[in-house]
Amino acid sequence: MSTADGPALACRLALPAGFRRADVLALHGRDPLQTAECVEGAGLRKGIAWRGRPACLAIHFHTGHAVAELALDGTAEADDPAALAAMARRMLGLDQLVEDFERRHRHHAQLGALIAAQPGLRVPQTATPFEALSWAVTGQQISVRAAVAVRGRLIRAAGVQHSSGLFCYPDAHRLATMDADALRAAGLSRGKAETLLALAHAVEAGALPLDEWLAGPAPADEIRARLLEVRGIGPWTIDYALLRGFGHLDGSLHGDVAVRRGLQRLLGSAEALGANAARQWLEPFSPWRALVAAHLWAVAASAEQVLRPRSA
Repeated sequence: MSTADGPALACRLALPAGFRRADVLALHGRDPLQTAECVEGAGLRKGIAWRGRPACLAIHFHTGHAVAELALDGTAEADDPAALAAMARRMLGLDQLVEDFERRHRHHAQLGALIAAQPGLRVPQTATPFEALSWAVTGQQISVRAAVAVRGRLIRAAGVQHSSGLFCYPDAHRLATMDADALRAAGLSRGKAETLLALAHAVEAGALPLDEWLAGPAPADEIRARLLEVRGIGPWTIDYALLRGFGHLDGSLHGDVAVRRGLQRLLGSAEALGANAARQWLEPFSPWRALVAAHLWAVAASAEQVLRPRSA
């Protein structure tokens, strides 16, 4: 897989048997305009802000392993190789102990069937916690398709572009330099624009030390408490950001419409399930509730594929 000219770093990651690379490619292939991500055959390229510098991350999948490459517009630092390997492992969900979850629940009356149908399911993560958090805010109460379109316009408005041509998802520092009008012009509501700016400034001020939290086991309770202080942040946004940004698998995503739709289909219920019913059903699966939610997302997505016209 080609990358732009410039300092290039690379690492090789062993993949478990049956690794679901399609899940990773699907996450990064949502934007039809390929603003910041481009899926190419058995791999992907993604523009990222790497320690404040434009960079292009390339991940190519092979049998039994993946190769991650990082092309920097700038000078590499001594610890960049280790940081690249850690980021790539997180993005692929390789440290998620899904085998333990599957052994424990594979005989469950309803969930067991999902595990059998979707063995090895992991949750692909974003490159940084800030990307997960800001994406969660962008996607509040709108469809995935609409959120992807807004996300693309936001990335272009931030204007961080790698020499390969891919735009880079803005980090907190770049977003903090923008104003609410620029964010609203990208399609964000006033409330979401103000929330994103508040988050970016909090990260810059050290009130939300996302990188420090990422360095060790995510202190979910502390993260939750800090984020709840930000106007416009609620339980769903926090649990989604914990999952996609930190790999925390025990958030209860019972408020997620797709999770409830998947659970309704799994249980064969004729009536839509409310958030409280979903919360109660998910509760016994702690500390894996968010991973169960990911299985239910897959059920909901599969149902939508079945119902979608063949010409779509």
